[in-house]
Amino acid sequence: MEKQNSLEKSELHNFSVERLKDRSDFLKTAKGKTVRKKGFVLQGRERFDSLKNIRVGFTCSKKVGNAVLRNLARRRLREISRNIFPKNGLNGWDYVLIGRKDHTAQLKLNVMTKDLQEAVYQLHSKK
Repeated sequence: MEKQNSLEKSELHNFSVERLKDRSDFLKTAKGKTVRKKGFVLQGRERFDSLKNIRVGFTCSKKVGNAVLRNLARRRLREISRNIFPKNGLNGWDYVLIGRKDHTAQLKLNVMTKDLQEAVYQLHSKK
């Protein structure tokens, strides 16, 4: 019985999550909606093209710290997004997660995961 329920859930979320890589896509997403949390900033916008998948980008400026801290912050952002966007993201949307100084690399992952879930909900409830 449980196996059947897990199959139904996976069928509901049968779409791909891809990475944002082009600078122009990051700039377009920056003009969309924004939600600020303690550990990160989430930006999002709806795309109006034929592709109906979720795209996610990650960035950390030099304000976050040296290369080691920036890479750590990006790895943590990728980790929390891996579980949230397939379940809570919307098809046809672009998202950018921006690391914050002194917080992204140090906050607990479970706190950041809850914050991301709330941020996605807030982003989609904004008008």
